[in-house]
Amino acid sequence: MLKSMRMNVMICSTLLFLSFAASANGQKTSPAPVTPVPAPAPAPATDYVNLADLLSVAGPFHIFLKYLESTKLIDTFQDQANKTEEGITLFVPKDEAFSSIRKPASLSNLTQEQLKSVISFHAIPHYYSLSDFRNLSLNNPIPTFAGGPNFGLNFTDNAGTIRIDSGWTSTKVISAVHAADPVAIYETDKVLLPTAIFGTDVPPLPPAPAPAPAADPPAADTPSAAADKGSSSSSSSSHSNSAATSSPKSIVHGHLVTVIVGVLLMLLCR
Repeated sequence: MLKSMRMNVMICSTLLFLSFAASANGQKTSPAPVTPVPAPAPAPATDYVNLADLLSVAGPFHIFLKYLESTKLIDTFQDQANKTEEGITLFVPKDEAFSSIRKPASLSNLTQEQLKSVISFHAIPHYYSLSDFRNLSLNNPIPTFAGGPNFGLNFTDNAGTIRIDSGWTSTKVISAVHAADPVAIYETDKVLLPTAIFGTDVPPLPPAPAPAPAADPPAADTPSAAADKGSSSSSSSSHSNSAATSSPKSIVHGHLVTVIVGVLLMLLCR
């Protein structure tokens, strides 16, 4: 009996031990709860700048845009604006500027490669805001997309008026069409012509029209003066003739008065 009780106690102890071990083992193997980590937010995409759209809406810059497309430079400038950290600065002449190009400069006489250099001469491979032009003159000449030492632009800032000198052309920035990094587009009133293509023999500016001379009084030998002189001479001669003809009459009247007075005196004396 005692042996049986001992066996029961041992069995119970073994069962309790196994139960405890199983419980402990289950706690070790059960995975801990995992807190989900949120995925990082995507970086904001940079706004794509479409140069063709900007030039089509603003302006009128239709002629310059036409040259950009015919020379395929629109793609080069577009990549510079949207795929580089430097950005781009464009100087865009309005349509009227192309019709005012002075001879012998003429874009129609250029080869395709020369025309491409002229249009590239209007772009700088870097973004410049209006405030940057204050100190930009310290680094003149500023290289352009045309490349080479003979394709640089010179800038001056005079009390906020930005002037551009290409050697052949002297113009100024009229307005900012678009000025937000990485693209700056500035309007000019003249086409920038490089001396590397057109030479240094720049034709002088046409002289300003002279003011119309004031009307002078007619000279003495003009027909109108002669007529005036003749009329004044005839007037004076008529006056002298009338004076000459009137003097004998006054003498006759004087004699008649004397005779009448004498006759009256004689009759009174009788």
